[in-house]
Amino acid sequence: MFQEHTQLSSICGAAVSATAVFFFKISSTTAATTTTTMGRFSRSSFLSSSSFQQLRRQFSSESQSVKRVRNIWISGLIDPEKVTQRERSLLYEGDIEEMHRVRRRNEMYHKEIEESSRKEYIQSKWNKNIRAGVTFFNWKHHKINIIHTPGRVDDFTVEVETALRAFDGGAIDVLCGVNGVQSHSIAVDKEMIRYQLPRLIFINNLDHKGANPWQVLNQERSKLQHHCAAIQVPIGLEDDLKGLVDLVHLKAYYFHGSNGEKVFVEEVPAHMEASVSEKRQELIETVSEVDDKLAEALSSDRLISGAELEEAVRRVTIARKFIPVFMGGYAFKYKGLQLLLDGVTNYLPCPTEVSNYSLDKSKNGEKDILVALAFTLKERVGQITYLRIYEGVIRKGDFITDLNFGKTFEVPHLIGLRNDEVEVPRSIEVRKDDMGVPYLIGVRNYDKTGESQEVQEAHAGEIVMVHDVNNASGFAANVGVWC
Repeated sequence: MFQEHTQLSSICGAAVSATAVFFFKISSTTAATTTTTMGRFSRSSFLSSSSFQQLRRQFSSESQSVKRVRNIWISGLIDPEKVTQRERSLLYEGDIEEMHRVRRRNEMYHKEIEESSRKEYIQSKWNKNIRAGVTFFNWKHHKINIIHTPGRVDDFTVEVETALRAFDGGAIDVLCGVNGVQSHSIAVDKEMIRYQLPRLIFINNLDHKGANPWQVLNQERSKLQHHCAAIQVPIGLEDDLKGLVDLVHLKAYYFHGSNGEKVFVEEVPAHMEASVSEKRQELIETVSEVDDKLAEALSSDRLISGAELEEAVRRVTIARKFIPVFMGGYAFKYKGLQLLLDGVTNYLPCPTEVSNYSLDKSKNGEKDILVALAFTLKERVGQITYLRIYEGVIRKGDFITDLNFGKTFEVPHLIGLRNDEVEVPRSIEVRKDDMGVPYLIGVRNYDKTGESQEVQEAHAGEIVMVHDVNNASGFAANVGVWC
């Protein structure tokens, strides 16, 4: 058996049709292996000794950059606002040129690039996306990968669950500041618990009539049983929403401009000092209940610094003992978005801080039957499949059997995927993708690493891509078996 919580390699801008697959290996050759540990990732090398040492140095030099990667899933609302929230993030960093509501169809995940591709982005009559996809943008020297899943978990359970099974990262649960926790929110909460996702709560629409973030916060505690507290306090509500006070560092952020895109940092307003102090104390006490280090500092009756509180919030958030609550305005505007992105980089884990279940050396996992999860992408150049390997080894030329249909396939070419362009490789090398996962790619003219190492096999804990395997959408595998 394999763990359900895994990693999805970055598939920027591509729509993903994800399905579970188990493989069994029919034939393989014996190969000497070595193992290296990077953070919590146990990787088996399939290179020669000298090549492996070179690869290990490469991964070591990249370890710092991996710490600046965040993989996030945004979910919660069943209307188009969570889609708009993602698009607003992309526009803010210049990844798209203009901002429209979902109905106007200029959205990164739903964009119709050409007439022939429209069928690839089928929408229901309520404009809900029914395909999963991934995109990314940069924020303050961090790369943020966003996985996009259909709007309703209960309507598209298979699509959502299969994508999350291959996704190691954090989540943002968007709740409406007017309507609060709804039945759909409970379904989303169950998915996040099931896949053990560290998360943030974002209460938006505070500039709408009837907004009450404190009522929503109480609903989280009573209906969802969240151990949570506000990280921010709004400066005004409804039409009067002017900014937010950061309870961690005690700074006031004011949003100016037509959509709140300009942010000015000032001191906490005098008339809010008492309420801000009360809410900050509540935050400290809530976090200290699940963090011994902060509890010890609190018991000493000394002032808790912003840096100390930030570290504590990060620890308990990654450990899934606490959920920080952020606030903001309507998703079509920027109010609160900047601080939410800061929260993603400050409190959610990088790939090496999330448990990854791969090869267990103590159980001689190299000799295990291959177990893998497959994600199928039907691209214009042919069918592309991502394989997340849980146990065993897969080699080029192996035959794998579809456990669902009993069909046997040969593993053909390994490929490289850059954004929306797929290329069949001339040679193969190991790289680390944008989500911090080692994977195999083909080297073409864009490569600048020099002579590449040709790789013929991949091991437990890794993600590989294969090209033109004509399987049914959705399968599981053991070496020699594609399901």
